[in-house]
Formats: sequence, C-alpha cells, structure tokens
Amino acid sequence: MNEDRIKGQWKQLSGKLKAHWGKLTDDDVQTVEGNAEYLAGKLQERYGLAKEEAQKEVGKFLDSL
Repeated sequence: MNEDRIKGQWKQLSGKLKAHWGKLTDDDVQTVEGNAEYLAGKLQERYGLAKEEAQKEVGKFLDSL
C-alpha cells in the first residue's frame, strides 16, 4: 500500500494501527497522519527499536493491509 493511499484512508487505518501497536497514544496516531517515516520514529521512541527495525515493522504492517 503506498503512502498516498494510506493518507487517504487514515481514519480507517488509525484504529488498526492502535490495535497493532498499543503503546502509541491517540496523539501519536493523529500526528503521524499517514507518514510512514514519522510512524517509524514513533515506534523507535515508544518501543526502543532501532531505526531499521522500526522501518521493517512499518513495512510489514503496511504489507498486511
């Protein structure tokens, strides 16, 4: 799923995102607004992941949609 589609369907995806990564706050999800790079940064912050690992996790999540 490309980033343009993610931004277009953000309201629907935000619920799945919070279910998948429970440590993300509503503010985190609202601020991300479909930006995969920013989401990876938030995962680094909340889960203590390395940058590459966070990017892989975001990629896996997006591929599963």
